[in-house]
Amino acid sequence: GYEITIVDASNERQVIDIIPRGLELLVSEGESIKLDQPLTSNPNVGGFGQGDAEIVLQDPLRVQGLLFFLGSVVLAQIFWFLKRNSLRRFNYPK
Repeated sequence: GYEITIVDASNERQVIDIIPRGLELLVSEGESIKLDQPLTSNPNVGGFGQGDAEIVLQDPLRVQGLLFFLGSVVLAQIFWFLKRNSLRRFNYPK
């Protein structure tokens, strides 16, 4: 892969961006780049100024709702199985 060091000219801050192997770079060494300029030909990888901010995967209430729903489905299946087996015992005389 590539390790690109970007130096901000205004405050001398350095940003290191690691580009995976196999991607075509659109910038060359010593070239000036602009904010949000793509560094690779793949628009999903690389780009100066892409902040790695907080990533929110799901709303906690949605996750809790999903867990509640899945738990209720499991309980319903267990009770249905128990009811079915208890009815079998009483319907078949020995």
